[in-house]
Amino acid sequence: MNVISKEEIQKIRNSINIVDLISGYIPLQKRGKNYFGVCPFHDDNNPSMSVSEEKQIYTCFSCGATGNAFNFLMDYEHIGFKEALKIAADKAGINIDIQTNIKKDEDDPTYKIYELSNKLFKNNLNTKLGSQAKEYLKNRKISDEAIKEFEVGLSLSKKDELTNLLLKKNFLEKDILKSGLVNKNEKGMYDVFYERIMFPLWDLSGNVIAYSGRDYKGKYDNKYVNTKETEHFKKGEILYNYHRCKNHARVNKKVIVMEGFMDVIKAYDSSVKNVVATMGTAFTDKHANLLKRLANEVLLCFDSDDAGIKATISAADVLLKHNITPKVIEINDGLDPDDYIDKYGKEAFVELVEKPTTLIDFKLKHYKKDIDLKTNDGLSKYVNLAIEAIKKIEDDVYKEVSINKLAEESGLDKKFLKSKLDESKKELVAKKTEPKNVDRKSLSKYEKAEMNLLHYMLNDVSVVQTYLKRISCLPSKRFRDLAKHIVVFYKKNNYVNEADLITEIDDENIIKTIGFLNNLDLNDECSQEELDDYINVIEEYSLNYSINVLNSRLKEVKTSSEKAKIVQEILELKKRRDISD
Repeated sequence: MNVISKEEIQKIRNSINIVDLISGYIPLQKRGKNYFGVCPFHDDNNPSMSVSEEKQIYTCFSCGATGNAFNFLMDYEHIGFKEALKIAADKAGINIDIQTNIKKDEDDPTYKIYELSNKLFKNNLNTKLGSQAKEYLKNRKISDEAIKEFEVGLSLSKKDELTNLLLKKNFLEKDILKSGLVNKNEKGMYDVFYERIMFPLWDLSGNVIAYSGRDYKGKYDNKYVNTKETEHFKKGEILYNYHRCKNHARVNKKVIVMEGFMDVIKAYDSSVKNVVATMGTAFTDKHANLLKRLANEVLLCFDSDDAGIKATISAADVLLKHNITPKVIEINDGLDPDDYIDKYGKEAFVELVEKPTTLIDFKLKHYKKDIDLKTNDGLSKYVNLAIEAIKKIEDDVYKEVSINKLAEESGLDKKFLKSKLDESKKELVAKKTEPKNVDRKSLSKYEKAEMNLLHYMLNDVSVVQTYLKRISCLPSKRFRDLAKHIVVFYKKNNYVNEADLITEIDDENIIKTIGFLNNLDLNDECSQEELDDYINVIEEYSLNYSINVLNSRLKEVKTSSEKAKIVQEILELKKRRDISD
């Protein structure tokens, strides 16, 4: 059985005590009704992870890490959900028939179409018609072993070869077109790929779901043609070579991220096998979450041109949001890793991999590149950029070293720089999930009402029912997003349970919001009067927002009749607001 039902997942989660599970990895001590331990998901010296036996969830009030038993296993072991489910089931003594590396849904024809196309392309490369393509690959220094390992193939010049094969195999036209391998015009269906070396792209489990086709004859304007995004192929959600990289990354305890599949193939051929690629798309939060499953240490190895440098810094900033401080493998001479290996050899590349640059050194080096430090404006810009970078360093010793370097470089007083860093750090902390002892005086009455209402929605079905009757939406986006998930869960299941709810949420920020609410130390129950107060405050916000929108429209309208109509609407809203007060 490849699909585990929601009921079976809940049974497994209910059968394992989260305190017993987590205490098998880190020591826990009971304080009050919860257990506390040193958080394994950030550099923690004082126990900041709280584990609730009652709610079966954990929350770190320092870094915000939150989840149930499955989340802990995924993040601690760097594994996917199915693997975590299997481990939890084994610990609970429950036998489940599940493959942790499920290959595909056997009923989905798309996978079968790609499987057949892959066989066709690989076979084409090994015929007489593939000799020129083979010579091209040889000149690109791609070994026969790499060709076999990465299943490189060839589409021939005939523009309906694959189309005819698929029709002959009785695939439906709608499924053939849905695959993205075939197009259709007024003359009929035709292959998307022809006269190209075919590099298959895989999903996280190793199923072929797309291709990148390379022009090897120099005949076409586009060197590469890629499969359009489909239901199965979304660039922002996959990493090239992920399925092969898993074990290598866990053994090496690090993973290397590149931009293109050719970089990965060359690195792999150089015996550097813990590599993945973003396929040239922008680095996303989903990419960061996938990397967290593989290893704690991430090395970025992008192109060394200006675009590659910007992409490196952008990807690093996404990783920092996920509590990962990457290092950088610096490629010289404006080359990409593929060209660097060709020019300097495998040994030179391996040496670079073994001596990565810290992120802060990389950033400062490239901030200076286009700034004239001899001018006041240039120096000011550089120092501000440097402080922004240094504030994100977690290691206090390295932070101190970096401040000393900046003081020496800029000629500015170290105390002044530290004061600027402290100001900047306060702003950064304010943007993160607030700690347990949040200063509620600094929050608006609307934020307090939202937080309290959500807290009780997570703990009481009747509050969810009241929310559905009286509230359209919440003012703050992060609270609004969580409310939507609670409502959807309640409508499907007719109950609310935080640990089960977390299982159905794949957005780390929303899960952290649940942890934040749990760290507020609110009472377990609230009176109807309190609940009414929260709702009235939120309704007041909605009315004020509507009034402000109408006031803006009032300035734009020109006719007296339109103005009169809007003024009347404003008066009615104000009347409703005053009554609720």
